[in-house]
Amino acid sequence: MASASFSKPATTLCERVASVERRYNPAFCVLVNRSKVLLSRLLASRITVGDEIAFRIPTGDTAAPEICITKAYSSGTNRCLYQAPVGYVTQPKLDKRRQHFVSAQVQDGNLGISAIFLPCEALREYFYRLPQADAQAKRPSLYEILGVSSGAAPAEVRLAFKLRCLELTAASASHPEQVEVERAFNILGQPELRACYDTLLGDPEAPAAFPYGGFGSILVSGEHSRDGQTFFARRILMFLPEHRRRRFHSPLRNCDFYADRALCHDARRKLEFWLDPAVLHTMWDASWNRWKHLLGAKLEVDGTFVRSGKYRKRGGEWELVSWETALPSRLAVNFPADFPQQLENARTAYHRFGQYSRALDQIRFCLEHRAIERAELERMCSGLRIPGDFDIAQISWRPDYDPFFYRQLARHARRIYLFRNEYVFDVENAVVVETPQLGHATYIFAKPRSMETFLAQYTKTTKNNIRRNRDNIAAQLGFLGRIIHGTDPRAWLKEVRQRVGEQD
Repeated sequence: MASASFSKPATTLCERVASVERRYNPAFCVLVNRSKVLLSRLLASRITVGDEIAFRIPTGDTAAPEICITKAYSSGTNRCLYQAPVGYVTQPKLDKRRQHFVSAQVQDGNLGISAIFLPCEALREYFYRLPQADAQAKRPSLYEILGVSSGAAPAEVRLAFKLRCLELTAASASHPEQVEVERAFNILGQPELRACYDTLLGDPEAPAAFPYGGFGSILVSGEHSRDGQTFFARRILMFLPEHRRRRFHSPLRNCDFYADRALCHDARRKLEFWLDPAVLHTMWDASWNRWKHLLGAKLEVDGTFVRSGKYRKRGGEWELVSWETALPSRLAVNFPADFPQQLENARTAYHRFGQYSRALDQIRFCLEHRAIERAELERMCSGLRIPGDFDIAQISWRPDYDPFFYRQLARHARRIYLFRNEYVFDVENAVVVETPQLGHATYIFAKPRSMETFLAQYTKTTKNNIRRNRDNIAAQLGFLGRIIHGTDPRAWLKEVRQRVGEQD
């Protein structure tokens, strides 16, 4: 089917190729009308004189992101080449012939094509590289490429990957060999993809998932649908995921620990990554989940993240929720230098919460009715035989709270009060109320003449009443406003200082 059979906007050029120049990067082809089109080397290697090329006329000296090529001297189901940016790729479905396929959404398309249908056979061949039955064309499994058994633990797989990389570097191996090893680890290093691969080893006809959910640039061969809105791909020639390098610190409490691996969710940054003992150089077990919220430690993360996503039903409608996932081969994670001490402190605190649970319940009951200053709480703990080194702040702490906010306010506080699940900081020029839980804001009040009078009024109202100034309570308390924690703690700290009249 010729490319002229589908509708094209006025800004789309459709012309035949007069010559191809492959020596440069990027390569380019010259059309019959003498226009020059920049191409990737892979695409240029598959174009010949006489082919028909369709693309939107690009602005600036950049390659066209969406290109469709109809081969002049080819027929059948692979007559056309199509390169386009794609978004979310669906989970495998069954077509009318009972064959599994996935659908990739074309992003910012201008050639009339809205989706690419990919048979799972194409995914198995390009991404999973299953061993071939033909003994003359023996293809090793991904496990054989890394030199591990199919039952190897995640840490063993990572160590094998590192050893293979060292071996290839020492042997000055070619770039394709190095890419093959990295691609093998990016499948086996991600639990869901490894499970999919193991299933395919047992049943090569099983449905295959598109790794990491799509999002990137794809080059496929195939043909158009009759209406030109769908491209039926038969083979994947290239896929480059949308990726970026990120460096940040993530709280260890965001991790869910399993026997041989851990999954870290960072909701604020909308990303996740899998960890194994080899990447952290330490062992753990599922018991860490019981007291991880007491850890203030943050992981130093440096990795390459690819965009991913899933559809979830919200309010009766399906919504695409996107996030980023780390490539296992390009992930480095480090603990802070004092992590062993933080670990021991968290374990001790957890055991004390259990050992002195009845005494702490008595204290929480008192906090439900009045605000109590920290020094008085310490005396109460002593009377209940709770050890003197117990951190009173932990009574109201929540697992998802960033200790940065508490530490900054505590440094400048003359006195600290606990009330219900809140901290009340008496600073030099104001009163600051903080709830140690994700999603809460910091409330700022003017400095009262009497702290006791302020607390008596504050403990009899609610934050909702304060925001709405019911019965003039906000004015009576001297409410100055609230500050959302946000994604940048430094910006929060700067605004707090401005509100309480402190200098940076």
